[in-house]
Parts: sequence; structure tokens; C-alpha cells
Amino acid sequence: MKLNIGDVVRLKVPVLGNKINDIGVVFNTYADFSGNGIAAQVIFSNGEYDGFSVNDQIRFLNKESITVKTEKIINYKFSNAMQVSRDYNNGFWDEILK
Repeated sequence: MKLNIGDVVRLKVPVLGNKINDIGVVFNTYADFSGNGIAAQVIFSNGEYDGFSVNDQIRFLNKESITVKTEKIINYKFSNAMQVSRDYNNGFWDEILK
């Protein structure tokens, strides 16, 4: 599975207080430390977020057929974890997660 910023995913298992089938959106991608591809950071509807290696993506996530099309999300520039939380609290992710 190849994930890009703006891709929508659903959980296969409960993670970080989210239930099976809860949605998330990819907000950052980076080289998987194993060297096996691209890892992805995902924020979920409850505001929690985490990074998923290639293997974790297969184990925990289903990629939805929809992708967020708005430029503000596709062009999101991850700077740090605190900013992701502030953006969540300020409603940045509401269009897809609410």
C-alpha cells in the first residue's frame, strides 16, 4: 500500500482510543526506517496521531478510495507534533475527520 498526504484510511484494529473502522488522514510521509518504502503519519478523528511503517500500514490500516482534495491538506507541511495537535484543536482537519 502506498500512502500519500491527503489519503484517507480506516483502522483494521482499535488504536489510540479509536475503534475499528474509524477514519484518519495522512498528514506526513517519510522514508521507512527499515528501508522498505514510505512510512506515513496519520491523524484520527479523536485527534490522536501516530506513524505507521510499511508493515504497520498493512497490519493496521485500510486505504479508502477517497483522497482529500483540498489544497490546504494536500500541501500540509509537518513541522512538529505540537503543531499537529494545535491544528486539530483549531479545526484544520474538521472537513475530513468530523
